[in-house]
Amino acid sequence: MTIETEDDAVTTAARAVERLRLAEARLARRRQSECGPSENARAAMRLVLERADAHSTVTPTEIAHYLGISAASVTGMLDRLHAGGLIDFVVNPADRRSKFVVPFDRATDPDAIDPVTARIRAFAAELPDGTAGHVAAFLDRVREVVDTECA
Repeated sequence: MTIETEDDAVTTAARAVERLRLAEARLARRRQSECGPSENARAAMRLVLERADAHSTVTPTEIAHYLGISAASVTGMLDRLHAGGLIDFVVNPADRRSKFVVPFDRATDPDAIDPVTARIRAFAAELPDGTAGHVAAFLDRVREVVDTECA
């Protein structure tokens, strides 16, 4: 039996965000065991590609800070990305003890690394004129709440 209720716009938006958070949690669990690189590995790859596009560099330590995980976890993750042919390492010319993480094949399509992002980008392109900024601002505020919880 379904209970029909008339929800106001605030309740409708809040419930939609909660459904999104639950779906993200389910996706993260599936990615841990079923479908390729983990969420952290995908985020690391996006960072490496963004830095390369900006003609900048990134170190494993910076990746660890960006992801909020230990250096040891990053080392294992980067080793797997390297073995998969997605990244390479180059010596830092200013400090030969450190290294930079660079994309191995710059022709790698960032959307292929995270096809979910590509589909979301396509949906965003369909938003009515003038609404994308409002949606982004709302979601950024939701993200801030999530990021500060238990911090």
